[in-house]
Amino acid sequence: MFIDSFLLAGISFSLSLFFVILFKILALKHKLLLRQKIPQVGGIAICLSFMASVLTVFLSRGFFSRPAQGIILASLAMLIFGIIDDWRESSIKAKVIFQVIATAILYYFGVKTQIIYIGVFLNAIITFLWVIGITNAFNHLDVMDGLAASNAIIAACAFGGIAFLSADFSSSILVLSLLGATCGFIIFNLPPARVYLGNSGSHLLGFILAAISIVISYAPMNRKVALLAPLLILGFPIFDTFFLILVRLSRKRIPFKKSNDHMVLRFLSMGVPKRTILFFVLIVAGIFSLGGVFLTRLSNYIGMVIVSGAVFVSFVVAKASLKISIND
Repeated sequence: MFIDSFLLAGISFSLSLFFVILFKILALKHKLLLRQKIPQVGGIAICLSFMASVLTVFLSRGFFSRPAQGIILASLAMLIFGIIDDWRESSIKAKVIFQVIATAILYYFGVKTQIIYIGVFLNAIITFLWVIGITNAFNHLDVMDGLAASNAIIAACAFGGIAFLSADFSSSILVLSLLGATCGFIIFNLPPARVYLGNSGSHLLGFILAAISIVISYAPMNRKVALLAPLLILGFPIFDTFFLILVRLSRKRIPFKKSNDHMVLRFLSMGVPKRTILFFVLIVAGIFSLGGVFLTRLSNYIGMVIVSGAVFVSFVVAKASLKISIND
């Protein structure tokens, strides 16, 4: 299984390299999907690599689960919506409508939370809020070279570890395909970036990770704290989004309107190098994700200790960030 895993990730990685180079050349040649003269084609490369890898494995083995089908179709829809958004930026209302449509595709194919005791209606609400929330969290996170993609890689590693330990074949294919595709792209996205994700890519990464987090099985029913595992694994994007919303509300601003009050932008304003900030963020995100994996293996009591520790770390980081003044 280790050999198959590396082979699948390697195929996705190689395809991603090929597509990034191809679409970068096309974008520069035809002057399409450019921002500050840098191609925004990362999302296209990641999506095509992800879908090609997943389809190759599932179809070759004659087994294509319905949730996996839904993730492929919904991801394609998200890619199309994202390309339109990169070409001519859509309104917030239009973006939300697009995301609701894509999430509805997931839901139709069975990608939905199944938390017992709360009923179908509440599970549906949680599914839509979770997918749309994580999708936008990654979009908000994409304010610095390598930031969103590197967080996606860390989260994919954590979800992949859980799927592997649980012998979850279907989820493993999805995670490894996404991991390889994102690793192929990030080579061109680390500071200084030569290719950007674009809105298509940042939305897509959050969307796929949110969907994968739903279909993975975390632990037996008696280990309820394991339900918090995806919250920890995706902890940094979630924390960053809540930090951003709270700061903007405190300053009487619309939470979803663009501004320079992101946490990482505060550190950039102090002259901290991008690579140093990226390294620090990855350490924090890695700790969160590792804690999420531990939640699936440890007792409820120890799990709550881990969750409490993550909350404390978030509070310390937020407090330190708020002390940094920014210029509007």
